[in-house]
Amino acid sequence: MTITLGTPLARVRTRVVVPLRFPDGYETSAEVHTFTGLADGREHLALALGDWRAALADSSIGGPAPLVRPHSECLTGDVFGSERCDCGPQLREAVERISETGGFLLYLRQEGRGIGLYAKLDAYALQDTGLDTYQANLALGHGEDERDYTPAAQMLAALGADRIRLLSNNPDKATQLATLGIEVAERIPTGVHLSEANARYLTTKRDHTAHTIDLPLAG
Repeated sequence: MTITLGTPLARVRTRVVVPLRFPDGYETSAEVHTFTGLADGREHLALALGDWRAALADSSIGGPAPLVRPHSECLTGDVFGSERCDCGPQLREAVERISETGGFLLYLRQEGRGIGLYAKLDAYALQDTGLDTYQANLALGHGEDERDYTPAAQMLAALGADRIRLLSNNPDKATQLATLGIEVAERIPTGVHLSEANARYLTTKRDHTAHTIDLPLAG
Protein backbone atom coordinates (compact mmCIF):
# COMPACT_ATOMS: atom_id res chain seq x y z
CA MET A 1 0.00 0.00 0.00
CA THR A 2 1.41 3.35 -1.00
CA ILE A 3 1.35 6.11 1.56
CA THR A 4 -0.41 9.18 0.21
CA LEU A 5 -1.78 12.44 1.46
CA GLY A 6 -5.55 12.69 1.61
CA THR A 7 -5.87 9.47 3.58
CA PRO A 8 -9.52 8.32 3.74
CA LEU A 9 -11.32 8.87 7.02
CA ALA A 10 -11.90 6.10 9.53
CA ARG A 11 -14.48 6.16 12.31
CA VAL A 12 -14.63 4.79 15.81
CA ARG A 13 -16.76 1.63 15.77
CA THR A 14 -16.97 0.69 19.45
CA ARG A 15 -15.50 1.75 22.79
CA VAL A 16 -15.19 -0.54 25.79
CA VAL A 17 -13.30 -0.23 29.08
CA VAL A 18 -10.92 -3.13 29.73
CA PRO A 19 -9.04 -3.55 33.02
CA LEU A 20 -5.38 -4.47 32.42
CA ARG A 21 -3.03 -6.42 34.69
CA PHE A 22 0.53 -7.32 33.73
CA PRO A 23 2.58 -10.26 35.07
CA ASP A 24 4.62 -7.94 37.32
CA GLY A 25 1.43 -6.78 39.03
CA TYR A 26 1.03 -3.39 37.32
CA GLU A 27 -2.66 -2.56 36.82
CA THR A 28 -4.51 0.10 34.89
CA SER A 29 -7.52 0.31 32.60
CA ALA A 30 -7.87 1.18 28.95
CA GLU A 31 -10.77 2.40 26.87
CA VAL A 32 -10.30 0.15 23.85
CA HIS A 33 -11.46 1.57 20.52
CA THR A 34 -12.24 -0.37 17.37
CA PHE A 35 -12.65 1.25 13.94
CA THR A 36 -14.36 1.08 10.58
CA GLY A 37 -12.81 2.28 7.34
CA LEU A 38 -9.17 1.41 8.05
CA ALA A 39 -7.15 1.29 4.86
CA ASP A 40 -5.88 -2.28 5.20
CA GLY A 41 -9.09 -3.80 6.62
CA ARG A 42 -7.31 -5.28 9.64
CA GLU A 43 -8.58 -5.27 13.23
CA HIS A 44 -6.23 -2.69 14.77
CA LEU A 45 -6.97 -1.33 18.24
CA ALA A 46 -6.42 1.96 20.03
CA LEU A 47 -6.04 1.76 23.80
CA ALA A 48 -6.87 5.14 25.34
CA LEU A 49 -4.93 5.36 28.59
CA GLY A 50 -4.82 7.76 31.52
CA ASP A 51 -6.63 11.09 31.24
CA TRP A 52 -6.49 11.06 27.46
CA ARG A 53 -9.38 13.48 27.07
CA ALA A 54 -7.52 16.11 29.11
CA ALA A 55 -4.39 15.44 27.06
CA LEU A 56 -6.32 16.12 23.85
CA ALA A 57 -7.84 19.26 25.32
CA ASP A 58 -4.45 20.56 26.46
CA SER A 59 -2.97 19.87 23.03
CA SER A 60 -5.77 21.81 21.32
CA ILE A 61 -4.74 25.00 23.16
CA GLY A 62 -1.01 24.57 22.58
CA GLY A 63 -0.14 22.41 25.58
CA PRO A 64 1.73 19.09 25.52
CA ALA A 65 0.42 16.68 22.91
CA PRO A 66 -0.89 13.25 24.01
CA LEU A 67 1.74 10.53 24.24
CA VAL A 68 1.27 7.88 21.55
CA ARG A 69 2.98 4.58 20.85
CA PRO A 70 2.22 2.69 17.64
CA HIS A 71 3.06 -0.87 18.75
CA SER A 72 3.26 -3.65 16.19
CA GLU A 73 1.76 -6.93 17.31
CA CYS A 74 4.36 -9.48 18.43
CA LEU A 75 2.80 -12.74 19.61
CA THR A 76 6.12 -14.23 20.64
CA GLY A 77 7.23 -11.20 22.64
CA ASP A 78 3.97 -9.66 23.85
CA VAL A 79 2.30 -12.94 24.88
CA PHE A 80 4.99 -15.58 25.36
CA GLY A 81 7.76 -13.33 26.67
CA SER A 82 10.31 -14.16 23.98
CA GLU A 83 13.66 -12.51 24.58
CA ARG A 84 14.65 -12.52 20.92
CA CYS A 85 13.15 -9.03 20.69
CA ASP A 86 12.25 -6.21 23.08
CA CYS A 87 8.56 -5.99 22.14
CA GLY A 88 7.03 -7.33 25.34
CA PRO A 89 8.97 -5.00 27.65
CA GLN A 90 8.29 -2.05 25.32
CA LEU A 91 4.56 -2.79 25.45
CA ARG A 92 4.58 -2.95 29.26
CA GLU A 93 6.64 0.26 29.50
CA ALA A 94 4.42 2.11 27.04
CA VAL A 95 1.18 1.30 28.86
CA GLU A 96 2.51 2.70 32.13
CA ARG A 97 4.11 5.81 30.62
CA ILE A 98 1.04 6.67 28.55
CA SER A 99 -1.25 6.05 31.55
CA GLU A 100 0.74 8.61 33.54
CA THR A 101 0.32 11.43 31.01
CA GLY A 102 -2.72 10.50 28.93
CA GLY A 103 -2.64 9.25 25.37
CA PHE A 104 -2.97 6.21 23.16
CA LEU A 105 -1.32 2.89 22.50
CA LEU A 106 -2.10 1.79 18.94
CA TYR A 107 -1.93 -2.00 18.77
CA LEU A 108 -1.25 -2.69 15.10
CA ARG A 109 -1.81 -6.15 13.62
CA GLN A 110 1.38 -6.26 11.55
CA GLU A 111 3.38 -9.12 12.98
CA GLY A 112 7.04 -9.49 12.03
CA ARG A 113 7.39 -5.96 10.62
CA GLY A 114 4.43 -6.74 8.38
CA ILE A 115 5.41 -10.17 7.02
CA GLY A 116 3.23 -12.29 9.32
CA LEU A 117 3.83 -14.73 12.14
CA TYR A 118 4.92 -17.81 10.18
CA ALA A 119 7.29 -15.77 8.01
CA LYS A 120 8.72 -14.15 11.13
CA LEU A 121 9.49 -17.56 12.57
CA ASP A 122 11.05 -18.57 9.24
CA ALA A 123 13.19 -15.44 9.53
CA TYR A 124 14.22 -16.50 13.04
CA ALA A 125 15.45 -19.79 11.61
CA LEU A 126 17.54 -17.91 9.05
CA GLN A 127 18.91 -15.66 11.77
CA ASP A 128 20.13 -18.79 13.53
CA THR A 129 22.29 -19.47 10.46
CA GLY A 130 23.95 -16.03 10.71
CA LEU A 131 21.69 -13.56 8.90
CA ASP A 132 20.53 -10.46 10.74
CA THR A 133 16.85 -9.58 11.13
CA TYR A 134 16.70 -7.49 7.94
CA GLN A 135 18.77 -9.88 5.82
CA ALA A 136 16.48 -12.73 6.84
CA ASN A 137 13.37 -10.87 5.66
CA LEU A 138 15.02 -10.15 2.32
CA ALA A 139 16.12 -13.78 1.95
CA LEU A 140 12.46 -14.79 2.30
CA GLY A 141 11.46 -12.44 -0.52
CA HIS A 142 10.02 -9.73 1.73
CA GLY A 143 11.02 -6.14 2.29
CA GLU A 144 13.19 -5.25 5.24
CA ASP A 145 10.17 -3.61 6.85
CA GLU A 146 6.75 -3.85 5.23
CA ARG A 147 4.80 -1.89 7.83
CA ASP A 148 2.50 0.88 6.66
CA TYR A 149 1.30 3.37 9.26
CA THR A 150 -1.66 4.63 7.23
CA PRO A 151 -4.13 2.87 9.60
CA ALA A 152 -2.32 4.39 12.58
CA ALA A 153 -2.76 7.87 11.12
CA GLN A 154 -6.43 7.13 10.40
CA MET A 155 -6.99 5.95 13.98
CA LEU A 156 -5.34 9.06 15.42
CA ALA A 157 -7.41 11.32 13.20
CA ALA A 158 -10.61 9.54 14.26
CA LEU A 159 -9.64 10.07 17.91
CA GLY A 160 -8.89 13.76 17.36
CA ALA A 161 -5.16 13.33 17.91
CA ASP A 162 -3.62 15.04 14.90
CA ARG A 163 -0.73 16.29 17.08
CA ILE A 164 1.21 13.80 19.20
CA ARG A 165 4.33 13.07 21.18
CA LEU A 166 5.64 9.84 19.66
CA LEU A 167 6.97 7.15 22.01
CA SER A 168 9.22 5.19 19.67
CA ASN A 169 12.85 4.52 18.75
CA ASN A 170 11.97 4.08 15.08
CA PRO A 171 12.44 7.15 12.86
CA ASP A 172 10.33 5.59 10.10
CA LYS A 173 7.22 5.82 12.28
CA ALA A 174 7.71 9.57 12.67
CA THR A 175 8.38 10.04 8.96
CA GLN A 176 5.34 8.07 7.83
CA LEU A 177 2.97 9.70 10.32
CA ALA A 178 4.16 13.18 9.39
CA THR A 179 3.66 12.38 5.70
CA LEU A 180 0.13 11.29 6.54
CA GLY A 181 -0.73 14.56 8.26
CA ILE A 182 -0.03 13.76 11.91
CA GLU A 183 2.14 16.40 13.58
CA VAL A 184 4.89 14.74 15.60
CA ALA A 185 5.60 17.44 18.16
CA GLU A 186 8.25 15.38 19.93
CA ARG A 187 9.97 12.01 19.58
CA ILE A 188 10.55 10.20 22.86
CA PRO A 189 12.63 7.00 22.92
CA THR A 190 11.60 3.97 24.91
CA GLY A 191 13.90 2.42 27.46
CA VAL A 192 16.57 -0.06 26.43
CA HIS A 193 15.42 -3.60 27.15
CA LEU A 194 18.63 -5.49 26.52
CA SER A 195 19.15 -9.21 27.04
CA GLU A 196 21.76 -11.69 25.90
CA ALA A 197 19.26 -13.07 23.41
CA ASN A 198 18.34 -9.75 21.76
CA ALA A 199 21.67 -7.89 21.80
CA ARG A 200 22.39 -8.51 18.11
CA TYR A 201 18.81 -7.64 17.15
CA LEU A 202 18.95 -4.30 18.96
CA THR A 203 22.39 -3.48 17.62
CA THR A 204 21.21 -4.15 14.06
CA LYS A 205 18.18 -1.89 14.49
CA ARG A 206 20.42 0.87 15.85
CA ASP A 207 23.06 0.57 13.14
CA HIS A 208 20.97 -0.31 10.08
CA THR A 209 17.80 1.74 10.52
CA ALA A 210 18.94 4.46 12.95
CA HIS A 211 16.75 3.42 15.86
CA THR A 212 17.50 5.58 18.90
CA ILE A 213 18.74 2.78 21.14
CA ASP A 214 21.46 3.76 23.61
CA LEU A 215 23.29 0.45 23.98
CA PRO A 216 26.21 0.03 26.37
CA LEU A 217 29.67 -0.18 24.85
CA ALA A 218 31.01 -3.69 24.34
CA GLY A 219 33.81 -4.92 26.52
